[in-house]
Amino acid sequence: MYELLAEQPFIGALVALAGLALIFGAILGYAAVQFKVEGDPIVDQIDSLLPQTQCGQCGHPGCHPYAESIANGEEINKCPPGGQGTINAIADLLDVEAPTLDEEHGEETDIKTVAYIREDECIGCTKCIQACPMDAILGAAKQMHTVIADECTGCDLCVEPCPVDCIDMIPVETTLGNWKWDAPPASYNAINKSQRVAIIASDADKEAA
Repeated sequence: MYELLAEQPFIGALVALAGLALIFGAILGYAAVQFKVEGDPIVDQIDSLLPQTQCGQCGHPGCHPYAESIANGEEINKCPPGGQGTINAIADLLDVEAPTLDEEHGEETDIKTVAYIREDECIGCTKCIQACPMDAILGAAKQMHTVIADECTGCDLCVEPCPVDCIDMIPVETTLGNWKWDAPPASYNAINKSQRVAIIASDADKEAA
């Protein structure tokens, strides 16, 4: 065997690489099992209900950190982009009473907006690029900037840093591509858990009869 490897250095190199791959693969597999970090399912469920604007109006750097804080007991009414519909959905998930939106964090609006840079006034300072949590602004230092409308969530975090005030938040036109059903009315969530159980039990009795 050793003579063959000595005579065929290419085969020897392949055997050595295969051996190293097996060793490192075994080490990585062991580490993945031994040091596996379990996610919190309730955090993921709450995060899926949040609007993913990453605007920071709730006082957290993004939606996922806010979801983690909600799971740890923080109030669920600090998300203006999500509005009352999101509050109701989270309250229903957690089986708690739905509060009204905390207006200290902003006001709910039914009109979705997107950032628009007046390009002839842009000085290329890049401050809006640094402020955008979605990387939805293209540009370079001392060059014209522009917004990728499909990536913009309308968080308006880019407006305040702009030193020449050349960024506007304009309404997004409703088209077949972005139209959605309205959220269920608040009365939909008014049925408490005990009433739901009673309704289900009543339906089961009818089927048994």
